[in-house]
Amino acid sequence: MLKKKWGLALTAVIMLAAAVAGCSQKTDSKKIKLAYVAWDSEIASTNVVKYVLESKLDYSVELLQVDAGPMWAGVSDGSADAMVAAWLPTTHASYLEKYGSSVEDLGPNLEGTKTGLVIPSYMKENSIEDLNNDATGKSVDYQIIGIEPGAGIMQSTEQALKDYGLDGKWKLIESSSAAMATELQKAYEAKKPIIVTGWTPHWMFANMDLKYLEDPKGVYGGEESIHTVARKDLKSDKSDAYTLLDQFTWTADDMAEVMVAIQEGQSPEEAAKAWADSHSEQVDKWLEGIK
Repeated sequence: MLKKKWGLALTAVIMLAAAVAGCSQKTDSKKIKLAYVAWDSEIASTNVVKYVLESKLDYSVELLQVDAGPMWAGVSDGSADAMVAAWLPTTHASYLEKYGSSVEDLGPNLEGTKTGLVIPSYMKENSIEDLNNDATGKSVDYQIIGIEPGAGIMQSTEQALKDYGLDGKWKLIESSSAAMATELQKAYEAKKPIIVTGWTPHWMFANMDLKYLEDPKGVYGGEESIHTVARKDLKSDKSDAYTLLDQFTWTADDMAEVMVAIQEGQSPEEAAKAWADSHSEQVDKWLEGIK
């Protein structure tokens, strides 16, 4: 009888351990990490994807805000599961070359993006070549207001300064996406000259009359796309999240709605929820085929 009781107790312990392990495995399978850069565009897209993963697929989503290099590295080594913030083929070309073989490119989630040097439309300059004019340089203290030092657009701008013969006089100022936009707004309201590293989609184009400086040497490349990139084995262990990420696509106008809402005071979470709830048919397409 004693042996029988011990046998029953041991069985119960084993069953409990298996249940706990099963719960732990299930819990882990419903956690996902998304890496992103603190650009207004990527804050918008990443929070929309986060909301859909949580509200429709019951995931617990952790957002990892990092610079561009660590974002790519994180997806490559598995410390992040995916990102919806890869600007290709030009802006993140160096990261694609370094990490491309160890990640999976799921293709564009937004077409028709652009990067370059941006100025208010009231400025007379039209081309990067115009920055060789001493009058232009003096008007902005030979400074271009940039963003985070690891960003691809910063690398492109450093190259532009060299290719256009500006690196002897001009200086690219490192800051952040938010700081750049703040400086631009202040200068714009005062009708002062300013040059910034810019990209579209971005809410600043909806709020201010801006223009790109022409880039005849093609340093910034042509029209780009924003891609979704996942770690290699995401499909095998989080197939539903993989399918959503693979099918996630929207337009520059969609993204602008979220960015402008955030700029006007909503939190990224509130803006993402409002957009997704009012575009349910579009969200449903991202979820097609998920059981």
